[in-house]
Amino acid sequence: QVQLTESGGGSVQSGGSLRLSCAVSGYGFTPACMGWFRQAPGKERETLARIDDNGKTDYADSVKGRFTVSQDNVKNTLFLQMNRLNADDTALYYCAADGRPWSCFSRPQGDFGYWGQGTQVTVSS
Repeated sequence: QVQLTESGGGSVQSGGSLRLSCAVSGYGFTPACMGWFRQAPGKERETLARIDDNGKTDYADSVKGRFTVSQDNVKNTLFLQMNRLNADDTALYYCAADGRPWSCFSRPQGDFGYWGQGTQVTVSS
């Protein structure tokens, strides 16, 4: 059974930083495409960043230049470094993973096979 567990969320003041982690576990599962997403109250879930098994990344315009996605392939852990946070970044943050490497950057959110439970990020102004 594949499980994704996010951590690192919390409360921070505007302009601050947080680093989210997503630990992937599951016998025999190797993630080939992973991503970070968020959902704020009353809004649709938004794609923030994706990374494939070659380390290629893609970012939403809203976080480009402020957020950095990375992965530790040995430990099967995904990270999201978030800098210059503002109140608009307040949301529940999710990680997702899939074992299929193709179409990583065009795959609809709903086609990711595995999701974490989310970690809350709250930014106060």
